[in-house]
Amino acid sequence: MNKTVLADTGLLIIRVGLGLSFIFLHGLQKLTGGPERWAGIGKSMANLGIDFMPVFWGFMAAFAETFGAVFLILGLFYRPATFMLAFTMFVAMMTHLAKLDPWNRVGYPMELMFVFIGLFLIGPGRLSLDYMLLGRKNKSQPTS
Repeated sequence: MNKTVLADTGLLIIRVGLGLSFIFLHGLQKLTGGPERWAGIGKSMANLGIDFMPVFWGFMAAFAETFGAVFLILGLFYRPATFMLAFTMFVAMMTHLAKLDPWNRVGYPMELMFVFIGLFLIGPGRLSLDYMLLGRKNKSQPTS
């Protein structure tokens, strides 16, 4: 196998693994939690000075973790999806910092934020719907 095939396959494995984890371990439980759950999650935005519409912000976090993860897996709307996921992890990190949680609670969302930033910069690879739909016009594909 050449380096391009290996890189694209590696990106696909990362996208599918992270995406499934986010859908089933994070997103769906928040999305199906309803307005009460969304309000509790949305209150985290106060750590960034945004203390209005907590239900909206909580829903957006649940949406990002569920549908952003679906888009991540498919490699569709890839950059907006990875941006939303990185921002959601930034808010989670800031929430844990504001609560003075132990570093292992802060570190997990921080690590994921950096992973999503890296994926944003790398692009989805050739095994993605973005690549199939945009073809070679999308210059964000990794090169070997």
